[in-house]
Amino acid sequence: MTPAGAARRRRATVPRAVALALLAGAAALTGCQRGSSDGPAVASTGPGGCPVAQASAEAAVARAERTGTAWDGPATGPRAVAGRTVVFVAETMTNPGVAGVANGLREAARVIGWDVRVIDGAGSPAGIQAAMGEAVALRPSGIVIGGFDPGSTAQQVAEAGADGIPLVGWHAVVAPGPSRRPPLFTNVTTRVDDVAGISAQWIIAHSGGRAGVVLFTDASVPFARTKSDLIRKALATCAGVRLLAYENIPVPDASTRIPREIASLLARFPETWTHSAAINDLYFADAAPAFRAAGRKGTGPPFNIGAGDGDPSAFQRIDGGQYQAATVPEPLSQQGWQIVDEFNRAFAGRPASGYVAPTHVSTAANSAGATAWDPPGYREAYRRIWGR
Repeated sequence: MTPAGAARRRRATVPRAVALALLAGAAALTGCQRGSSDGPAVASTGPGGCPVAQASAEAAVARAERTGTAWDGPATGPRAVAGRTVVFVAETMTNPGVAGVANGLREAARVIGWDVRVIDGAGSPAGIQAAMGEAVALRPSGIVIGGFDPGSTAQQVAEAGADGIPLVGWHAVVAPGPSRRPPLFTNVTTRVDDVAGISAQWIIAHSGGRAGVVLFTDASVPFARTKSDLIRKALATCAGVRLLAYENIPVPDASTRIPREIASLLARFPETWTHSAAINDLYFADAAPAFRAAGRKGTGPPFNIGAGDGDPSAFQRIDGGQYQAATVPEPLSQQGWQIVDEFNRAFAGRPASGYVAPTHVSTAANSAGATAWDPPGYREAYRRIWGR
């Protein structure tokens, strides 16, 4: 998923004490095994709802759905450092979020005058390690850790450090900002507790405090696992919400696993499954054919929210009423530009910007036909900083 323009953000988040409790709870949860399913055999929505939690959720969602907010990121920084090359190592370019950030990075690099190379790890541990090894061997000016755990490439990360190559992460670790272990100049992401909190609050608000929820995650990625664990904890703040199933399906396996899992879940919970949340919109792209085959209407139930990314196909599903009702989109292109700005600061011997984009909720009612969450103002701001 660092202060910048706090007065203008007005982000919808769970209270700070709740967010800290959620993070502590997530660390205590047992990690899921690859491809596992965790949840009660039967469940139903609660009879009593949760008036206080529901009112808070409705107010938070209303704030998060606002559009047209002013740029609240950095306004100053070093001028463009010339003649640099950046390698973007992607967990998998089939992940639309990873691909969206890579595209934003390419766009920003053209403006600042740098070369960019993208190396696809193809979603497997061996492929990611090979991609990182290739990136280090190229001796670029900087390397992006694009959506995977740096710990899975510890040897290559150490080699990059020995060669003096700065690393910038995107969704590489849970928290935004600089990291000592692993050694990242900074990690670009929204705050995972904010994204998890507003996703759960959307379900609470949309359901009127009575929902049966299926949660989809990829427990092989620490960032994703933490996010889904936080969603699970936040849903538990409403007595009328029940978690029906916790499905661990790695993103690279989603296209093959999701259709049969959806069929199984519909058989298990034909009436009580009212809402879903997933750590990535991609799950609902693969779910749509299974829902359609089962005769479910595209406008739900279950009503589905993607807790992350917000790729073009997600917006198309939302606007078309095709098995997704909302997304908590990352400003993917903006984050690609931020990565370039962070590298420019590293190359100039300056600290990271500390900027963290606020959370947003996109629905058919506020997306106005857009196919991405692309907040205004950042391109002009970064051009001014770089002198471009």
